[in-house]
Amino acid sequence: MGFLMWICLSESFLSIVDASDEPGTLLVRARRQGDIEAVFPDAKVVQSIGRDYLFRSGIKREEVAAALAEQVMKLTYPNFKSSVADPRLHAAYSSTWSIMSQLQSYAPYHTTPRKGFSAHPLRVSKGGK
Repeated sequence: MGFLMWICLSESFLSIVDASDEPGTLLVRARRQGDIEAVFPDAKVVQSIGRDYLFRSGIKREEVAAALAEQVMKLTYPNFKSSVADPRLHAAYSSTWSIMSQLQSYAPYHTTPRKGFSAHPLRVSKGGK
């Protein structure tokens, strides 16, 4: 079983997994046409009807790492959701933000803890780091 990574960018939503048949290659997946190409212009994207993500492309691990590092270096916004121009993508990210906020003991912008909140068990890093 590989690891899964969701990447939320201002113009693209990507899912990246170590599930390619080719060594050294990651499987980059998207739900919207053009999202993969926006980050990986030379990608050969295939449409996979009947799968969880409609669009996918095998991309070399080093190319994925370089493209994501480039996205980090280009980051200039003070608020991520405000940087998303596409209304449907913005709505999806806002819904995700709201659902993920339930993982913290204080609701966003609140100063009292949630009643009955059950915290996630504390994780211990491997290797003592």
